Amino acid sequence: QVQLVESGGGLVQPGGSLTLSCEASGSIFSINAMGWYRQAPGKQREMVAVITSGGITNYGDSVKGRFTISRGNAKNTVYLQMNSLKPEDTAVYYCSVDTSDVPWGYWGQGTQVTVSS
Repeated sequence: QVQLVESGGGLVQPGGSLTLSCEASGSIFSINAMGWYRQAPGKQREMVAVITSGGITNYGDSVKGRFTISRGNAKNTVYLQMNSLKPEDTAVYYCSVDTSDVPWGYWGQGTQVTVSS
């Protein structure tokens, strides 16, 4: 079992920045990758960014060049630095992990990001 707790969401103006954090606890030794997903009202959940235990990253097309995913030194924390935010980035952002036994089966409670003037 892995527990995930996100933080850092909020309201920001277009063009602004936010940093999301996610801390994993429990069976963290089984984590192969950590990632961020988001879901806007009326839309399907989509991948934002993922990072493997080896540091390989992958980004959704809509955030490339604006968002950066990174992991903390303890490897059980993942961050999402979001720059040049747009209204279309408004969504609930979820942290998830890929583990050996449950691929992308653990999710945090989500944190709301609202981009609006």
